[in-house]
Amino acid sequence: MQLPDLPQGAHLLIVRLSAIGDVIQSTTLAKNLKRLRPDCHITWLASPPAAELLEENPCIDRLLVWDRHPFDEASAHGRLSKVISLLREARSLLRQYDYDIALDIQCLFLTGILTRLSGARRCIGIKERHEGNRFFMTEVAPAIPAPHKIRHYMTSLLPLGFRWADFRPGTCIRLREEERQWAQDFLQQQGLQTNNSAAPLLLVAIRTTWEDKHPAPEVFARALAPLPESVQMVFVGAKSDVPHIEVCRTLIPQKTHSLAGKLTLRELSALMEKATLLLCCDSGPLYIAEAVGLATLSLWGPTHPSIYGPLTAGHRFLLTTSECAACCKTKCRLGTNACMKAIEPQRITEALCECLRAAVP
Repeated sequence: MQLPDLPQGAHLLIVRLSAIGDVIQSTTLAKNLKRLRPDCHITWLASPPAAELLEENPCIDRLLVWDRHPFDEASAHGRLSKVISLLREARSLLRQYDYDIALDIQCLFLTGILTRLSGARRCIGIKERHEGNRFFMTEVAPAIPAPHKIRHYMTSLLPLGFRWADFRPGTCIRLREEERQWAQDFLQQQGLQTNNSAAPLLLVAIRTTWEDKHPAPEVFARALAPLPESVQMVFVGAKSDVPHIEVCRTLIPQKTHSLAGKLTLRELSALMEKATLLLCCDSGPLYIAEAVGLATLSLWGPTHPSIYGPLTAGHRFLLTTSECAACCKTKCRLGTNACMKAIEPQRITEALCECLRAAVP
């Protein structure tokens, strides 16, 4: 399959700065590009911390890292000179290389500026609701009725001759062998077993960056407490998650472990390769798990897997029964978090047991 509007050996820039889950899902774009046109050269502009998950990716020829956080802070406080200085740094970083085409699949006002600063001859955006981005594009991909975000990212290839029949789902995180060995050694040091069908390793991520996308710690505790003692439970997450995780752990009679705040994203990815199952909500760990091939059970309320969930096999979704669901709002409009409260602990327990049976040979 040849993309007719993509020159032989074309140099492409993909602009997707953040967030963790979105960046990982966006790797589908690079993966399909390299499969269809292995001769193309792909540069990716990303921001920490998500950028580290793109290291060693076989579909990315060059990774450029530009930290957007100082820019966001300067913008929020009206520091215009700092904003201009940071954009000049970004321009210098990008202009070290020449690009035939730039694909802006984040479609923010900021990413529009960065895409145009790259000097690419063609700047292709996708149809999103962010104001001002189109101003910086030379063309915008057509809208499609399919709701999933990955399919929207893939529309950026339509102006290049991409056909939907050529699309293959699948994301990618490539780990180094030393990282895999570190994970094995680390788990052993923690007294945890791997590849033991009698003692499955269950990772649990109870928090997200959206306050209303997860149930209370007590709900997780009530769901996890009935599991057999043979299940090795390990909580993961950010340092800010630790107080909530400790509330959950104190309500579980079995022995549990917590690695929250102790791992880099790549270390978490390596540990996920050794695990049996991940329990989580719609958050970054879900997409890391998909990329490394770990089975998941995820809980959904204000968002929906038909828009954001993994497209590959091995992932089960527990959807809220509340009528107030899939609003895609970062804060509950009613202030009740009713959608997540409608997911009962017993449902989670039953689904966990089924998933563990399916995952363990």
